[in-house]
Amino acid sequence: MYQIQKIAEIVDGSFLKKKIIASSIEHLLFDSRQINFPSTSLFFAIQGARRDGHDFIENLYKKGVRNFIVEKKIKTRPFPLANFILVKKSIPALQLLGQFHRQQFSLKTIGITGSNGKTIVKEWLLQFLQEDHQVVANPKSYNSQIGVPLSVWQIKKEHNIGIFEAGISKGNEMEYLEKVIQPEIGIFTNIGDAHNQGFKNIEDKITEKL
Repeated sequence: MYQIQKIAEIVDGSFLKKKIIASSIEHLLFDSRQINFPSTSLFFAIQGARRDGHDFIENLYKKGVRNFIVEKKIKTRPFPLANFILVKKSIPALQLLGQFHRQQFSLKTIGITGSNGKTIVKEWLLQFLQEDHQVVANPKSYNSQIGVPLSVWQIKKEHNIGIFEAGISKGNEMEYLEKVIQPEIGIFTNIGDAHNQGFKNIEDKITEKL
């Protein structure tokens, strides 16, 4: 659990208003429909091609969320009890927070990548290793630029092994996921045709995943 002031430092952000409401953050959100613990949640407003996360801030505030990461300046007056941290981009800010959290632990970590089969290999390893270890892993197939830091956020002091899959669709993406996962062991499932359009050629794809 981190204080909101500390998170602002980690993500290199700035508060949009002078008065900071004291808050402890335990849960990270990017989907406005997935709210279970609003008072201890931090919502990352992400501007996408189809949806803008900033459009959901009012609804989230009404449901009790009080802490937000935003990519653009918004009017804070309608939300007097909320904290807003302004960053350049929300996804890199989420990754920075995931990277910082990962660095607080010394568990042995396995990174899994490949064109297909990442999730099933992760689940096999999880079933096998959890008999003798305290294991943390991606929920479902949370292996994207957003999913990986959300998965790493689950690490707690009792865990001694982490199993995290990482999926990429274009060049220069794995660099960011590697910093979040920081794996000691790497597993390739296979290299196929998925996301070929995001790479110059098959060699480029392999190099990026390596």
